[in-house]
Parts: sequence; C-alpha cells; structure tokens
Amino acid sequence: MHWLLIGYMFLFIHRPFEVWPALGEVRLELLYMLVTGIVWLAYPGKRWLSNPFHAGVAVFAAAVGLCWLASPWSGEGYDTVEKWFKMLVFYGMLVTVVHDEVSLKKIVVAFLAVMALYMLHSLWEYTNGRHEYRMSIVRMMGVDQTLGDPNSFAASVLYALPLVVPFWCCHPSRVMRGCLVGYVALSAACIVLSGSRAAFLGLLVFGAVVVWQSQRRMIAIAAACVAVPVLWAAVPDSLQTRFETIIHPEVGPSNAQVSAESRLEGFYKGLDLWADNPLTGCGPGAWKWAAQVKLQSHNLYGQLLGEMGTLGLAAFLILLAGYWINLRRARALREALAADGDPFLPLLVRAVGVAVLLLLVEGNFGHNLYRFTWLWYGGFLLIAEHCLRLRVEEGIDAPTEECPVADTEGLVPWMSTPF
Repeated sequence: MHWLLIGYMFLFIHRPFEVWPALGEVRLELLYMLVTGIVWLAYPGKRWLSNPFHAGVAVFAAAVGLCWLASPWSGEGYDTVEKWFKMLVFYGMLVTVVHDEVSLKKIVVAFLAVMALYMLHSLWEYTNGRHEYRMSIVRMMGVDQTLGDPNSFAASVLYALPLVVPFWCCHPSRVMRGCLVGYVALSAACIVLSGSRAAFLGLLVFGAVVVWQSQRRMIAIAAACVAVPVLWAAVPDSLQTRFETIIHPEVGPSNAQVSAESRLEGFYKGLDLWADNPLTGCGPGAWKWAAQVKLQSHNLYGQLLGEMGTLGLAAFLILLAGYWINLRRARALREALAADGDPFLPLLVRAVGVAVLLLLVEGNFGHNLYRFTWLWYGGFLLIAEHCLRLRVEEGIDAPTEECPVADTEGLVPWMSTPF
C-alpha cells in the first residue's frame, strides 16, 4: 500500500499524462487512484490517528464546499474544488496507512526522490529549449501543465527544501550527504533559472534560517559570506537584473515592476470581493470571473478573503491552529525523551514548521491557498507527532542503524521554538 501511495505522489507531481498526451487520453491518474482506493479499502493495516489537525482539515473542507455552493461562479470554480477534494482523499489514505517511523521515513524519502526526478526532467527539457519567455528573460518551467508555471514550479521546489534537513542531520554517510548536497544544488539552480523573485527570496529566507539555527553559527555565517558572492557571480546577467528588482525595481523592465505591484493589488482586490460577499466570498477558483481580471490574485491573503470570505478565514485559522498544536506537542514530547536519542522525528517536525512558515511568507507573493503542500505536510506532521508519542509511552528512544546519532548538529536550536 505504501508503494501505491508513492506511485500516486509521482503521478501527482510529475504528471506524465500532461507530458505525454497519450497517457492523458486513458485517464491514467483517475484509473490509478481508483485502483489505489480499492486496495486501500481491503488493506488490513489501516489505522485512524486521533489528532486535532483532522478537525482543521474537516472544517476547511466544509468551508471549501459551502463557499463553492454559495458562489454565483460555481461552474468556473469546479476544477479547483474537484482537485482539492482529490488531494483530501490522498490525505485520508496517507494518515490511515502510515503510522510508524519507518513507513513515514520511506514516504518522505520517496517524496524527495520524486521531486528530484521532476526537477531533473524539467532541467533536461530546459537545456533542450523548453522554456517560457516572460518579463524579458528566459525562464525555466516544470514539465507538467498544472504546476509547471515558472512561479508555481519554483514554489514547489522551495517548499520541499526543509525536508532535506532531517536526513542531513540523521545520515552522516558520505553517499547520503553527497545526494543531499546534489539535491540542494539542483533545487537552487531550478529556483534561480525559473526567474521567480518570490521563490528566490524564499530561498534566501530558508538559507538564513538554517545558518542562524546552526550550532556552528559563526562558521556558517563566514562560509555564507564567502559562498554567496561566488554563487551570485555564476548567475546569468539577465537573472541578476531580475532578482535585483526585488530591491531596486527601476533597474528592470516596466512590466516587472507592474508584476510586483500586482501582488499588493491582489490583496486589496480580495478585500473588495470580501466586502461584496462577506460570509463566503466569491467562491474557490472564481477569482478571475468575480474580479473581472485576466490573472489570479497572486496573494494568499487576498485569495483567502476574496474567494472564501469570513467562513474561509475562520477555517484557515483553525487549520493553522492544528499545525501549531502539533508543533507544540512535538516539542513537549521531544523534551520528555533522552537528549541523545534518534533526532529524525523532531527534525522532521521542525522542517514541516519551517515549510509552513515559507508557505505563509510566500503567500504575500503567490496564491497558494489550495496547494497540496498544506495537506501533505500536515499529514507528515501528525504522523511524526504520533510516532513521538509512541516513543514516550513505550520508553523507546535508542539510536538505530538507519539513523545513528553521530551527527545531531542543529537539533537543539531547530527544536527551540515551534516556528
């Protein structure tokens, strides 16, 4: 069953049926999910993990459905709602099938492997001339269509980066670290080549968090001061100018400045739509029709208020509260365990917290309200919290061969606060 879930993660992220249209004609994703659902129903190892995060997901799901039903543009928002509820089905399978540390580690490793394959394929296509010319630069894009836009592609890459940290601290072998270094380098290259200013800023935020929370902080800062100018010199001039517009908008073309300003306009437009429909907004996925514009909101907070109104705002805050409760619980459980125990689960919890922080920061520049990351990472978090609770109850906190404690650098500071 675990391998079926991994297979669906590949189909969902890489989306080969969008790369090769012949696969799309046979409805590969639908058929695969139907088979997976049948196997899941017959799978004897299902187990419901009681957790407050489920309440947040249920409330948000109810809000999505009610706001969509109340929308005058429900037909235009149908695809958005359908895709979100498909992700909800996968979330349900994930949290009922994966309930031990070994399985969770397998799923997270597979997720990173799928992301690596997705990035490699996209990079290969980019080097062979597949790109998008926008904002006066050549921009790398994903091989799929759903999340293949340069900004969406770069965001997907960015949100996966925090999950590298637990494996870096947990696996001191040279082979594993070489793979992780390669993954981080590939991720950084894809973000830079995409020309996404929001993802580039998020990459800097992530790097600053990692450096600041390191136990060897001063050495890390010194290394960063040396490495950053060298890496910056390797960035093509056109992309250097693109990223420089984050601070100095006047150095870039006028359309780049208009694009940056549209993020703020998306927030204000969301307030207008909220005023028109205070309870349920204009409906999920109905932004362009309700706002009578050609582009999406490019702002999480404007999207949330404009498309789901007060009901959606309350549901989203409850969802975030579910994250917060689990982060606090995990911290308390970690303190109850031996200090020299296996660090993987605490670091995974911390990595999910950093990813949520990135989602909220990037929400100022992108409409990521219905992104799969919210559900998948919530599933990772509650499973990790469950496994930590089992450790405390059973008194198990010994190092394992798969995850020795020879390198726990970063463990204490990464767990010092929930975010």
